[in-house]
Amino acid sequence: MGRDYYEILGVPRGASEKEIKRAYRRLARQYHPDLNPGNREAEERFKEINKAYEVLSDPEKRRLYDLYGENWEQMAAFRKAQEEAGGWTGPFNWRSGDILGDLGDFLRGSIFDDIFDVFFGGRRGFSRGQNVEQEVELTLEEAYSGTVRTIQVSGEEACPVCRGRARALGAICSACRGLGIISHPKRLEVRIPPGVRDGSRVRIAGEGRPGPMGGPKGDLYLVVHIRPHLRFRREGDDLYTQVDVPVEEAVLGGEVQVTTLSGRQILLKVPPLTQNGTTFRLEGLGMPRLEGGGYGDLYVTVRLRIPERLTDEERELYRRLRELRRSATRR
Repeated sequence: MGRDYYEILGVPRGASEKEIKRAYRRLARQYHPDLNPGNREAEERFKEINKAYEVLSDPEKRRLYDLYGENWEQMAAFRKAQEEAGGWTGPFNWRSGDILGDLGDFLRGSIFDDIFDVFFGGRRGFSRGQNVEQEVELTLEEAYSGTVRTIQVSGEEACPVCRGRARALGAICSACRGLGIISHPKRLEVRIPPGVRDGSRVRIAGEGRPGPMGGPKGDLYLVVHIRPHLRFRREGDDLYTQVDVPVEEAVLGGEVQVTTLSGRQILLKVPPLTQNGTTFRLEGLGMPRLEGGGYGDLYVTVRLRIPERLTDEERELYRRLRELRRSATRR
């Protein structure tokens, strides 16, 4: 399924012609091939931007796109063929035939409504609406524990007057101005499960765009982006961090405190003569697994901490240690 033209230009569905033109000019400059020589990705993006602007800058093409989504060209061609053949030019009901289109609109809402659905299939069989994407940004902590996000959605529904057909009794529907869609913006609370990754898509069924001519709605997908963390790096379900270890602890062995992403305090045993850069694996202290249960692991890398200040006694001890090490190497 192709990307939504409004999304490509970064404008809302109700954007004015000026807003669409302004967005197009800005993006066209940014991705123009002359300014991005040899960049295939920028070239493809430029083509995408031009195609979106070609449709949204033309009032009739935009109306058809708003009504039929990515199938607008096929539907436009079909309607043109109907006109050239001298036939009925309203929306076509694929089950009942074109001659019943306006009859269906007339019968809808009357006592014949159920009978019409039984004989001609009603809205069953119409194609499904487009899926819609929204982006949501999480902290790594939120991805670890799961969270709830409140999002704003357009709440697009098939027009109740024309049933998404854009026409009623042979004329353009005045309730939706020929779009077939009515918007009722609303807020939704969406639960994001623990363990989501950067790029994960959370599906909210039935909150996408209405289908053409009253078909079922598509779905809404929340695309997750996770902010970089100051102390932890994530790879799959595993986490990586560093811990400062005093030189004397690394040489003689000891314990250092490690704080996990969940805030839990763990004592890490450091064996004698531990080298800088040594990595320890703490099983089950990584990210929750989105599927299959359990947790990844936490990998802790030692970073030797050199003292910034020494007492006279400590300095003398280090001098003596240096002499001992030199004597040992001369033997």
